Amino acid sequence: MPHRVLAARIMHETNTFSRVKTDIAAFRRRDFHLGNEIPAAYRGTRSAMGATFEAADEYGWTLVHPVSASANPSGLVTREAFEELCRLTLGAAKEQGPINGALLHLHGAMVTDDFEDAEGELLLRLRRVLGPETPIVATLDLHANVTEAMADNAVLIAFRTYPHIDMYERAWQGARLLERAMRGEVRPKTVIARRPTIYGLNHGRTQEGPMVELLKRADKIEAAGEALVVSICAGFTRADIRDVGPSVTVTGDAGDPNLQAIAESFMDYAWATRDYNSAKFLTVAEAVALARQGKPGDKPLVIADYTDNPGGGGYGDATALLAGMVEAGLTGVALHAICDPEAMETVLRNGIGKQRLTIGGKVDPSLGGGPLTLEGEIVAITNGQFIAWGPMGGGVKRDYGPSAVFRVGGIDIVLITNNGQANDLGQFTSLGLDPARYQTVAVKSMHHFRAAFEPIARQVVLVDTGALCSETYTPELFRKVRRPIYPLDRIE
Repeated sequence: MPHRVLAARIMHETNTFSRVKTDIAAFRRRDFHLGNEIPAAYRGTRSAMGATFEAADEYGWTLVHPVSASANPSGLVTREAFEELCRLTLGAAKEQGPINGALLHLHGAMVTDDFEDAEGELLLRLRRVLGPETPIVATLDLHANVTEAMADNAVLIAFRTYPHIDMYERAWQGARLLERAMRGEVRPKTVIARRPTIYGLNHGRTQEGPMVELLKRADKIEAAGEALVVSICAGFTRADIRDVGPSVTVTGDAGDPNLQAIAESFMDYAWATRDYNSAKFLTVAEAVALARQGKPGDKPLVIADYTDNPGGGGYGDATALLAGMVEAGLTGVALHAICDPEAMETVLRNGIGKQRLTIGGKVDPSLGGGPLTLEGEIVAITNGQFIAWGPMGGGVKRDYGPSAVFRVGGIDIVLITNNGQANDLGQFTSLGLDPARYQTVAVKSMHHFRAAFEPIARQVVLVDTGALCSETYTPELFRKVRRPIYPLDRIE
């Protein structure tokens, strides 16, 4: 009989400092598909769910796929939203069984009204439904805050790239291991190691630093058969929870006595290199001065508003960088984006043409710049939907809601309704803008933008605008973390 496999995708990276709660409507705005909608959305794409369907075809699985849901990083997930996602997933496991195995695609940093470790709670509930012997495999973002509950209840396979361009490959890795486990070839057991630190591993960057070294070691260990999977997570620091911080999980055959030692040796290195940080920040004035040096025909200078990163829970509406560029009279600039549903409603009422708009800075004007009132012209309006073909897109449809281009002098400002960081050229080209033709391209993103935008840039710089995602670590902010913990406490 073919194996029946439960496949579901539930992803949210929760910034507990955000004042924007994440309800079920937030999932529906970003990415929410049920049942038979899922194959149409993901088959043939280089995505985690795309790989899952390919694996089902390869191995002859019968897939039970109740839900694929992802909300843009934001504040606490509401009780109602979490319970609805659990109901869909667990209900399918109970009602469409028997289930021989599960392949889930999770983030690993979801926090809800009730649970600091939402993925651990979900996996625990699923384990109770499926029983102790049914294999469960979960792929995770490498910024997961991994817990004992996650490791106790599933095989964990973390992304190995940042920007995350290997979601498809990690899903296939998970599928291959799940197939072996269902056949009885292996009995996977996962162990975890952590250290008392909020951050480390160069915040997960895989271009240089300690993450690169540990990934090389992990490849060698897996290739040598010393472990089935070695997963390294840098953690997500914008979460005031007990188990925030880096981790290493190692999966091997049950009874292998060496797994914990491997995990601990990796975490020893992560602890020793915890302060390594390759990010260098400019002020707005310094970035504007660099932009002035551009000449027509140059490749663009790419300026990343690091601290208003929607991919880390930033509101996407901070205006400090835009204000600096407007005041300097810069030309040949494209910016993605100011998330402002209120301004977009005005645009939709007024249509194409010249108008006066107040944009941005409305969620929390104290962070990253308040509202700006500007005279300009709306030169394009779209529904905000397009196919993302870039390195992180995989051919999956995206929806930023009604969107527009607001031209203010020599600056083309993209306005969007649904928040999201810039990591695909389609976010410009779908609105008729070619980012390669501008002297300066400003994006709201920490690091993911590099996959699509670094290849077209003459230079990339990061700007700290004082928005929500500033890297600040003080006891006043972190009240729920385990103590002692670095850098809040001195630890020898």
